[in-house]
Amino acid sequence: MKRVFSLLEKNWLGAPIQFTWQKTSGNYLAVTGADHIVRIFDRHGQKRSEINLSGNCVAMDWDKDGDILAVVAEKSNCIYLWDANTNKTSQLESGMRDQMSFLLWSKIGSFLAVGTVKGNLLIYNRQTSRKIPIIGKHTKRITCGCWSTENLLALGGEDKLITVSNQEGDTIKQSPLKSEPSNMQFSTTRNDDRTSTAGTLISVVLGKRSLFLFNLNQPYNSIDLEFKQSYGNIVCYSWYGDGYIMVGFSYGIFVVISTHVQEIGLEIFQAYDYKDNLTSIAISQTLNKAATCGDNCIKIHGLAELKDMYAIINLDDEIKGLSTLSWTDDGQLLALSTQRGSLHVFLTKLPILGDACSTRIAYLTSLLEVTVANPVEGELPITVSVDVEPNFVAVGLYHLAVGMNNRAWFYVLGENGVKKLKDVEYLGTVASVCLHSDYAAALFEGKVQLHLIESELLDTQEERETRLFPAVDDKCRILCHALTGDFLIYGTDTGVIQYFYIENWQFVNDYRHPVSVKRIFPDPNGTTLVFIDEKSDGFVYCPVNDATYEIPDFSPTIKGVLWENWPLDKGVFIAYDDDKAYTYVFHRNTIQGSKVILADGTKIPFSHKPLLLYNGELTCQTQSGQINNVYLDTHSFLNNLKDVGPNELRQMLTQTLVLKRFSDAWELCTILNDHDAWNELGRECLHHMDVEFAIRVYRAVGNVGMVMSLEQIKGIEDNNLLAGHLAMFTNDFNLAQDLYLASSCPVAALEMRRDLQHWDSALQLAKRLAPDQIPLISKEYAIQLEFTGDYVNALAHYEKGITGENKEHDELCLAGVAQMSIRMGDIRRGVNQALKHPSRVLKRDCGAILENMKQYSEAAQLYEKGLYYDKAASVYIRYKNWAKVGELLPHVSSPKIYLQYAKAKEADGRYKEAVVAYENAKQWNSVIRIYLDHLNNPEKAVSVVRETQSLDGAKMVARFFLQLGDYGSAIQFLVMSKCNNEAFTLAQQHNKMEIYADIIGSENTTNEDYQSIALYFEGEKRHFQAGKFFLLCGQYSRALKHFLKCPSSENNAAIEMAIETVGQAKDELLTSQLIDHLMGESDGMPKDAKYLFRLYMALKQYREAARTAIIIAREEQSAGNYRNAHDLLFSMYAELKSQKIKIPSEMATNLMILHSYILVKVRPSGALGQNLPGALGTVGVCSGASPLDYSDLLVLHIVE
Repeated sequence: MKRVFSLLEKNWLGAPIQFTWQKTSGNYLAVTGADHIVRIFDRHGQKRSEINLSGNCVAMDWDKDGDILAVVAEKSNCIYLWDANTNKTSQLESGMRDQMSFLLWSKIGSFLAVGTVKGNLLIYNRQTSRKIPIIGKHTKRITCGCWSTENLLALGGEDKLITVSNQEGDTIKQSPLKSEPSNMQFSTTRNDDRTSTAGTLISVVLGKRSLFLFNLNQPYNSIDLEFKQSYGNIVCYSWYGDGYIMVGFSYGIFVVISTHVQEIGLEIFQAYDYKDNLTSIAISQTLNKAATCGDNCIKIHGLAELKDMYAIINLDDEIKGLSTLSWTDDGQLLALSTQRGSLHVFLTKLPILGDACSTRIAYLTSLLEVTVANPVEGELPITVSVDVEPNFVAVGLYHLAVGMNNRAWFYVLGENGVKKLKDVEYLGTVASVCLHSDYAAALFEGKVQLHLIESELLDTQEERETRLFPAVDDKCRILCHALTGDFLIYGTDTGVIQYFYIENWQFVNDYRHPVSVKRIFPDPNGTTLVFIDEKSDGFVYCPVNDATYEIPDFSPTIKGVLWENWPLDKGVFIAYDDDKAYTYVFHRNTIQGSKVILADGTKIPFSHKPLLLYNGELTCQTQSGQINNVYLDTHSFLNNLKDVGPNELRQMLTQTLVLKRFSDAWELCTILNDHDAWNELGRECLHHMDVEFAIRVYRAVGNVGMVMSLEQIKGIEDNNLLAGHLAMFTNDFNLAQDLYLASSCPVAALEMRRDLQHWDSALQLAKRLAPDQIPLISKEYAIQLEFTGDYVNALAHYEKGITGENKEHDELCLAGVAQMSIRMGDIRRGVNQALKHPSRVLKRDCGAILENMKQYSEAAQLYEKGLYYDKAASVYIRYKNWAKVGELLPHVSSPKIYLQYAKAKEADGRYKEAVVAYENAKQWNSVIRIYLDHLNNPEKAVSVVRETQSLDGAKMVARFFLQLGDYGSAIQFLVMSKCNNEAFTLAQQHNKMEIYADIIGSENTTNEDYQSIALYFEGEKRHFQAGKFFLLCGQYSRALKHFLKCPSSENNAAIEMAIETVGQAKDELLTSQLIDHLMGESDGMPKDAKYLFRLYMALKQYREAARTAIIIAREEQSAGNYRNAHDLLFSMYAELKSQKIKIPSEMATNLMILHSYILVKVRPSGALGQNLPGALGTVGVCSGASPLDYSDLLVLHIVE
């Protein structure tokens, strides 16, 4: 809060003073002290008049309009009246003999009430000059009173009585009091049902200790509210809001009480504002604030939240203390009187006057001070002192204008300071002024005067110095205007918006709106403007194409519009009212044309007026004469993005896309790294026809197809054609078609519909754009209609598609005609068309249609003509034309057909033909069944079973042999059919277990089957067979036990099987048992050493096997069995080599001798002279030969 002025009159010092503000306007302040003079000051502290009194001022008050100040003084029976309009003072004789003690004007009428020290009353009607004296209203001095909004007058006096009178002075109510009253007020409260009781409740302070509430309607419900002694005396109080009273106490406390019926007298708030004392309370309903004073300071509280303290003003020089506070009605000024007789006036709320041009702003910072600033370019603010309190402020690129009524003062804003240029007097009261570089335009009384600001400095023609709009013959009133660098623009009550081009000094454009235009707001370039009409609807107008676009969701409370001044954010503007700023975006170039969208709204702080919008930052003027910046919610992406979550980033991305700020959107997409976000950015680029940026986006996400498509169209200059392509890319095909048709290449619409297979639309377009395409489109449309089941229209379009020139195309259409004719019931036409048509596929398709329609004869005919023999045979079978089926069988490949034919022949008893058909159908079970049951050919049946391995067939053959009593064959085929349990049972019953065992040993049999056989043989004491099958089922111990129990007749084979068992088991215990058996330890009969050799070989104990082989070879050699000894050693030699085991030298020597013997033995007689090598070899062999062969060998070679 800023101090405007202070009054320190010498004659006032040392004693308290009285003062009162002019009601309504607050332009004057009446002050009086002990010098018997009422001085009247204006709101800037300049004395305008004074009234000399006969004594000290008793009371003074302004009438409801602030036109007349009434004053009564001691030692005088007259009333002083000062007229604010004429600055003249008059005196009104009261007609009362006693001295006056009270004076008060009515709140709603021209009635003045004057009370005297003897209790008499005078009511003066200023409008009629009638005076009504009422004698004896009170018996003692009238000390206080108040008027209600219904012109009821309540009075209180030293006689401790309240009287309520009407405007004629008639007493309506009266009530005695317990103490002397003071500070009486009428108020408005509410009952439980929330009904208003205006003018029915009177509050009055009694004896400075209690507050008495007197209810006119219910006097018996009057309440006397007493407060704590610790609060002190009641200093003052004031009603506010809906039935609340703020009461101030002498000990520095104020409380708020409620007068609602349910909580009447309840203290809902209390504050200890001052340590020593509180002297006054003042409430401004306009500002919704309360001011208190005490302890040499003033404190300002908000009524909405009393805890909030807006300001503290210290007055340390007022050592005697403070006295009384009072606001002007508009809340702009707060006056404070002090105990030493001084008065201070503070500025609490300025008129919000401001203007902006480009990024420069001018705003009122005091009643006689304007500040010019450029917050965007960082220029230091310039303060300009003005001569008058302005009603309007305007700023241009180089000038400032302020003014009131019909005058304006112009200032030059130079680098070295501000210079007052001149003042201009217009022909009427100015409503607003606009400035730019050289010209000013003033709106007054329906006219606009355009004139040069510095005419003497510019070399211009005289007619270009000034011009008045509208012309004399133009019968309209200008309601609004604006000035840009090139144009004067104004709107009229007839709805006309005129563009006046300053450089050519002529009108260049006009637009006619149906209703009057109230406000206009051009963008910085003047190429687009927003206007508001008398219906409070908003529109964007483009003079380039003379088009208007309604602004959506435009509030009727909108006070103004600001365009974005940031160069890169074109098309953005805000529309604001008292509470919110709504961000709109005018998109000039989109695939849907130009449009206006609402982005979002931003809450504006209380009493903030927007002046400038730059890059989402709204510069506002406040009531305190300051500027404050508000950041639009739609531009939150300009904040620091660090630590911002993905949900908030996506919201920011939406904001950037709405505002068409693609570079910022790119940064957000980079942070999000989300494919959907990139695609959304790409779609918006397409929507706004920003092809280059869209290519960049789709290249970033790897959408090669879209990049290639955009590269192909980016050079198109036809805007509609380009927009059509982009609309198609975004799948808005109807819009794309409209754009294509409006372009220079309308056939593109037809191509698009064809590509999309929208044949109906394509056909309509082809009639206008390309009639030669109708047959081709008709064919495609017919195919689609056929697919959807609309055969009638499909047939019609197939017929339309026949050209007589394009053979391949016509064949397709004729095929469609054939199919649709059949489907429509014209079977003869369809069949004939299909038979004549060269296509096999058509015959097949038509045959299928006829088959579904149960037209079997025609269907079979078409199938046969189309060489679809399987299908033809199937249809012939359906209506039992077996003769035709038989004719077609050589050409049939489907087993299903053969099966149906075979069944038919079997039913007819023609089994040979049936069995052939079954064989072609590969139904082997049926073949076996017929061979067994009907043709009595079991050999053939057995052959088929063995060839096909048919399980069911094997069962049938098994049953056949079982019936014949051939149990061996039956068992064989039961095993083949995997019926092992039945085969086992049959073998047991008929003692054929050997057969069963032989058969099952060659099959893929389970261990359980082998175990069953082994247990059978075990029970029969047939040890060899039992051991064999225990071996097969892996029970090696039991197998070995049975092999070792075999009789001598089976001993050799049993030992061989025992060796195999031990070799598989690889069990040391079993191996030991077998070795003991071979060595004869169990029965005292050692076995042939060859078995021991075989055991070692089975156990892969090759070294032991080698030693054993050498022993056996020696025995064989000694017995003369050289061949056996050779073979044994050679096999052992080969096995050791494969296992990479060193060959014993003894084995190698013996093998060499035996090999040499074999060579000598088999060598035939040769010619003389060729036997010497053999004879020499014999010498070596003989040393190793047996005694039996030694002489024979020697004789043989001697003879040789």
